[in-house]
Amino acid sequence: FAGAWLGRRLDGQVLLSLFALLMMAVAVLMLKNRGAGGNPAVRLNSDNVAKLIASGLGTGLLSGFFGIGGGFLIVPSLMAATAMPIVNAISSSLFAVTAFGVSTASSYALTGLVDWPIAGAFIAGGLAGGLAGSKAALRLGSHTTALTTGFAGLIFVVALYVLYKGISYLIA
Repeated sequence: FAGAWLGRRLDGQVLLSLFALLMMAVAVLMLKNRGAGGNPAVRLNSDNVAKLIASGLGTGLLSGFFGIGGGFLIVPSLMAATAMPIVNAISSSLFAVTAFGVSTASSYALTGLVDWPIAGAFIAGGLAGGLAGSKAALRLGSHTTALTTGFAGLIFVVALYVLYKGISYLIA
């Protein structure tokens, strides 16, 4: 709730521009580390628990601040904290996205800002896309570098578009 409270205090276009810059930073960091294969057998242990909690706290705050589920933040955070491969991080992040999303969505729903018919239609499309995407990720799981590059590239392209829209509005 703290991140969402802060995010609602900023102009939407400023928030959008900041979000685009964050997306670019995440994409660059992912591209920088794309050659690391990771360890699919990684488990929670005393070496990574503190990193995971700190990453979760930061990701949760940013998710609330920007009003997002946080998947594009969770995946690289899990990879950095545990050295797990991207396909494992994507799979694990889905549960975290659900928790962050429920918390953030509850905060925004209480303000009356949710357009339920639009949200419902978008969720329906997202469910279909999610099923198709998860099948593709499983097929590409052994191609870690390609999957990481594609994920980072998609984040970067979307970030450029979002930044363009935000800056265009701010200078108009």
